[in-house]
Amino acid sequence: MSIAKRHGLWGTRFGFYLAAIGSAFGLGNFWRFPYITVENGGGAFVFLYVVFGLLIGLPLLVGELMLGKLSRRGVVSACSNLGKKESESDRKIWRLIGLSSVLVCLMVISYYAVISGWVLHFLMQFFFNHLVHGSYEPEASLRILRDNGWLQIALTSVHLLIALIIVGKGVQEGIEKWVSYAMPVFTVLLIVLVTKSMSLPTAPDAWRFLFYPDFSKLRPSSILDALGHVFFTLSVGVGTLVTFGSYLNERTHLPSAGFRVTMMDTFISLIAGLLIFPLLVGANLEHHATPELLFQTVPRLLQSLDNGFLFGLSFFICLYLAALGASIGLFEALVANVLDITGLKRAKATWVTGFAALSLAAIPALSTSVFREVQFRGHSLLEILDSAVIGVFLPLVALAISIGVSRRLEIKKLQSEFINDDSIATRKLFSHWLFVIRWIAPGLILFAFALALWGLFAG
Repeated sequence: MSIAKRHGLWGTRFGFYLAAIGSAFGLGNFWRFPYITVENGGGAFVFLYVVFGLLIGLPLLVGELMLGKLSRRGVVSACSNLGKKESESDRKIWRLIGLSSVLVCLMVISYYAVISGWVLHFLMQFFFNHLVHGSYEPEASLRILRDNGWLQIALTSVHLLIALIIVGKGVQEGIEKWVSYAMPVFTVLLIVLVTKSMSLPTAPDAWRFLFYPDFSKLRPSSILDALGHVFFTLSVGVGTLVTFGSYLNERTHLPSAGFRVTMMDTFISLIAGLLIFPLLVGANLEHHATPELLFQTVPRLLQSLDNGFLFGLSFFICLYLAALGASIGLFEALVANVLDITGLKRAKATWVTGFAALSLAAIPALSTSVFREVQFRGHSLLEILDSAVIGVFLPLVALAISIGVSRRLEIKKLQSEFINDDSIATRKLFSHWLFVIRWIAPGLILFAFALALWGLFAG
């Protein structure tokens, strides 16, 4: 039985867009985007991120949606079907690629849930400290997190439980219903917060830092960092899009859907930058390019604003809604593949997946306490995990899937999903799309790896 029959289809295309954008947005643009942008020099990196998002991210996103829609399976079974029928070893190789995508998804959710737990911690600390003491010390909250790994595990467990309850209800009753309520609230909060943030005196400096490209500040690894972050924010390579594609109805035109999701995600990424960087520019951010950057600077700056309590509380609620939306998308991809492979009932598959994620999350949760001495070139275990998953494994899986879609699926089937009979332009665009995922995307990913390796050994 296909995934679509087990889970159902999207009730509306709007529900799919909300879920896909919620999955793509997440903490990546609030938590990861600031410090990875600072590490890579600001505007030049943002330029690479936007260009690669449209040139590489969009074609690969459409390709993964196609793979899901054509197979009506999760990424493991869909990739297995890319293997030649007469060659069992070939099918095993492609199945291994699908399993690698699921493993990357599991690793992402493991440390992503830890950061989501941080957001819960700061939300509660910000709220209760203001109620009791009338003020808030972010350094004290951060110190509590760093020193108490078991607290981080507890917070991670709470976050995973919330996400699992929503995912356990299925597509229309769980995910689609949740995003129909949460995303409009999220949008309103985001508009209010951006308006307030852009009124700060530091806003012009934020514009300059974000949009003035100084390419001399880029590092040899910046191209790979930009590609990895594109794949991370668009959920390319983790199986989410293959799963979401398997739930789409036959009438959905995938290039149009992919274009809307990519444009919305890129737009929201830039909006998130306009929200975050006016708060960070005045905090000597060049010296704080770590995963803790957001939590070190934003809470203190929030308190200096008029109505800082409401502004800060809204910010952390908005941040947690983003984290929850992305976690739901990642979990749905994992649960869908467990269902497809094992045939378990949805409730059991959900809890099995949650237990696996929590077990793996213990490592990053303890990275600042029990494993604080585990470092590489001054980077913590959490940073190492983030760099390895987003900067190495994710581009490699995206590379393999792009090759599979462009070279193993029948051209006629790809054309049937890409070409819209009502639009001559889609016929012309098809050859360009196929050329990009067959040659440009693999070539750029391999070049980025070569450049990053050169920089690593040359440095």
